[in-house]
Amino acid sequence: MKGVGYNALVVEDDGAGRFSCSVKRCSTNELPEGDILVRVCYSSLNYKDALSASGNRGVSGRYPHTPGIDAAGVVEESRVGSFRRGEKVMVTGYDLGMNTPGGFAEYIRVPAEWVMKLPGAMSLRESMLYGTAGFTAAMSFDGISALKRPDAGEIVVTGATGGVGVISIALFAKLGYRVVAVTGKPEAEGMLKALGAERVISRFEATDTSTKALLEARWAGVVDTTGGLLLTTALKSMRPQGVATCCGNAASGDLSMTVYPFILRGIRLIGIDSQHCPMEYRRLLWGKLAGEWSCLERVNCFQEIALDEVPAALELMLAGKHSGRFLLHHA
Repeated sequence: MKGVGYNALVVEDDGAGRFSCSVKRCSTNELPEGDILVRVCYSSLNYKDALSASGNRGVSGRYPHTPGIDAAGVVEESRVGSFRRGEKVMVTGYDLGMNTPGGFAEYIRVPAEWVMKLPGAMSLRESMLYGTAGFTAAMSFDGISALKRPDAGEIVVTGATGGVGVISIALFAKLGYRVVAVTGKPEAEGMLKALGAERVISRFEATDTSTKALLEARWAGVVDTTGGLLLTTALKSMRPQGVATCCGNAASGDLSMTVYPFILRGIRLIGIDSQHCPMEYRRLLWGKLAGEWSCLERVNCFQEIALDEVPAALELMLAGKHSGRFLLHHA
């Protein structure tokens, strides 16, 4: 296929440790080798994208680079028989947007093993309203709901105004669970209750700085996006046989506690890795999000933006000044 010109957000390193983002004109001839060329229609912004755009070498080791760990669009060229031109597809996770040019561009080229056909009941736009954040929330719901029914007690969601938090609240609430949202943004209480949270508590109320091995048993389940002291406190506060999921480290990568909640209350901690999730499991959960787990009717806290608005949006995410979801629409 002859090279096609397209717009992409490119992060560049000036050689002195300073990184800048700008929209540049590129060609599909410059994309890496791969089986599938996709014309990207939508992407979504995630915290990992903000880290990549700020020069975090733990996320992206090579610059210039185009972030965007999510992409949904249409197949333009396929070198394998399992995909054909014109099919609607999505790519989330793997190496997309990390060291492989990602969804903050109008085209991507990737291995066929990364590509999933869009569930029939879901639009391209809806798939990116969920994105990696929504898929991570679905993995958390699957892990907790397999062991805890709605009548087991309250589910607490930390980092509630972020992408994973927003979708988690909507998903658990839609399917009958009582949800408590933890946030450092008191102005977001109305939004969180509209998503389905029964109660909203502050980070201060959800954080214990003592050295106690166990705290009052409160939570049947925990969806944690923050790590650090919030996760430690939540684990110490779980009811017997409670189930927690951990998917992020927005506050800290540290976890300082004893084993007593695990051996005296029998709690479980499930790590959520949406990046390397097997394709068979991806298809299963995305099918559920397109069907009985669909909860976007509750989620009105998103902002649709254009490519040139992405840098400012990423800055807000890094500063912790945004609530809800950013949806990138390639016009």
